[in-house]
Amino acid sequence: MIHYNGWMSVPASPLLPPVPWALVALIGAAALAVNIPLGYAREGFRKFSLAWFVCIHLSIPLIAWLRLSNHVGAWGIPAFVACAVLGQLAGGKVRRILRDRA
Repeated sequence: MIHYNGWMSVPASPLLPPVPWALVALIGAAALAVNIPLGYAREGFRKFSLAWFVCIHLSIPLIAWLRLSNHVGAWGIPAFVACAVLGQLAGGKVRRILRDRA
């Protein structure tokens, strides 16, 4: 027997609890937005220095807290990592473009 959740039209599963996709998109957008300035800052440090590592990893506790407090399972981690990496790359690209203009 398939039970349907009231707000989603997908079957309920005991292994995969339903999560609103808008919530997942918001957490991904937050991961992207937080990592843009961190990527901008990271570009100014020597590669593999302590400050460089801090800029890369500083957003992880926030993203993990958002994921866990909103009951998003581990299946969302690859999407959030992808958003964080895109934010880092975008921030670094902005810094390189501005540096080359000057």
